[in-house]
Amino acid sequence: MLEPEKTAWDDAGNLEVLTFDIGEEKFALEAVMIREILDLLPETKVPGAADLVGSIVNFRGKIIPIADLRLAFGMPQEEPGADSRIVVIETEIEGESIQLGIRTDRVHEVATLSRASSAEPPMVGMRWRREFVRELVRESEGVVVLPDLDAIFGSMSGRGQAAAL
Repeated sequence: MLEPEKTAWDDAGNLEVLTFDIGEEKFALEAVMIREILDLLPETKVPGAADLVGSIVNFRGKIIPIADLRLAFGMPQEEPGADSRIVVIETEIEGESIQLGIRTDRVHEVATLSRASSAEPPMVGMRWRREFVRELVRESEGVVVLPDLDAIFGSMSGRGQAAAL
């Protein structure tokens, strides 16, 4: 089993993130991971690829796999809207740095989250797989989910438990 990804709070207990919506949920990723925010581009399905990362786009001559986190979190599929965007991140999978696009329904802003408002996902009462959530952060409008991308995408390489995604 994978060790949970650790959140890199700064010395003051803050974390700068980009927030975005997928369905009715608000997610956040560390701002240092973000490389681009793109309008939707024509996607090419990759035969035989896992549904979680089942397509690619050509952006400035670079092939970028597109991930749909709805599948990891068991959310219903929806057609893209006028506010849908692709957030291109750079992350490591098995020690290799890759760029990956995450399809979102709406990108909000760069915000600062506080460790004092964060909590680990509870053992029970989660509608999602607990190992895919690194932390939950309370805000005035609700809760922001920090996904554990290492667990989500590690599952595709056979390191995790969700190889069927």
